[in-house]
Amino acid sequence: MGKAVSKLTKDEIKQLRSATYFDKRELQQWYKGFMRDCPSGQLSEEEFVKVYKQFFPFGDPTDYCYYLFRVFDLDNSKYIDFKEFIIALSITSRGTEEQKINWSFRLYDYKKTGSITYNDLLPIISAVYKMIGPMVALPDDERTPENRTEKFFKLLGKDKDVDTLNLQDFKKLSKLDPSILNALNSYSGLV
Repeated sequence: MGKAVSKLTKDEIKQLRSATYFDKRELQQWYKGFMRDCPSGQLSEEEFVKVYKQFFPFGDPTDYCYYLFRVFDLDNSKYIDFKEFIIALSITSRGTEEQKINWSFRLYDYKKTGSITYNDLLPIISAVYKMIGPMVALPDDERTPENRTEKFFKLLGKDKDVDTLNLQDFKKLSKLDPSILNALNSYSGLV
């Protein structure tokens, strides 16, 4: 994507239409907004956190954004360009259940090992709790990040101290605990 360009080219639109669930008009609108907010064509992690702070004013999304930014930043450039942004937005807002599960797994598998340990999962769950703050009422068995993380392993009959979760386990888990996908499904009505 070119920097400080006011419109997407025909080729860029064609490429993004095949990679996302957005039509030409929507892509042009999102691009215009992205370039207005990020004139350089790149969204830094610091700017990304600022955006999330607007959505979570009663909590602190900084830690969560650290992990989330890495899922958006597909080329590991330390910036999110428009293509990376719109692909992530397309998956989280309009993607299939399978796409959303795979995307979520990438969030939790931030070490890119193909599996998630209890110690991998806990800091992300803790970051979510810190982000949502005290405004969300949680079930008794999920009052702490540790409880929530342990619950994931228990639902699958796994030992949190020994076992790991792979993508297949994560798919099973998302069926057993619908809140995993519900978090992403909340984006569906926004876009």
